[in-house]
Amino acid sequence: MTAPGRELILASASSARARLLAAAGVAFRIEPARIDEERMKRAARAAGEAAIGCALALAEAKAREVAARHPYAFVLGADQILAAGAEWFDKPADLAAARAQLCRLRGRVHRLATAACVVAAGIRQWQAASEPQLAMRRFGDSFLDRYIAAEGEALLGSVGGYRIEGRGVQLFARVSGDYFAIQGLPLVELLEFLRKCGALPV
Repeated sequence: MTAPGRELILASASSARARLLAAAGVAFRIEPARIDEERMKRAARAAGEAAIGCALALAEAKAREVAARHPYAFVLGADQILAAGAEWFDKPADLAAARAQLCRLRGRVHRLATAACVVAAGIRQWQAASEPQLAMRRFGDSFLDRYIAAEGEALLGSVGGYRIEGRGVQLFARVSGDYFAIQGLPLVELLEFLRKCGALPV
């Protein structure tokens, strides 16, 4: 449970992040942030900013937007950007876009710039970032079509168009980095912060 007076709010509509927190036994509630993510991403790209820097800025912006309404809570913001070379990818809009995206990633290495931030009382209390690297294998078109048919619209909730915790693991030849960060949250570091500040038992 969270410390007295320090409710944990997840400033994200991500079902994957909610599943991670719930599975770890963390009490929280969800209140998605209302920020213009696309504007921030465009500005970051125009300024030549790295994907991880943009992800950190977005995570903090989300946390601050919700924390402004709940000054006594710990508000957790998070963001993830898939970067392959100089190209950044967003969540696909539909299954056709997911297929096109997976075709562009096939046979390439990409990074998942994953960031999280906790804000309370208007102050950034904690932040962490991770950049797992994933190498997609050169799967065939028939495999891709069967994969998309099996996974369906669940693919649309991921920036990569895959769920590595499910059938998506079959897309890869090699994965390195934090498994939880691949799913959207540097969970181990977050739990350590929550223990240190008394929001979780030691």
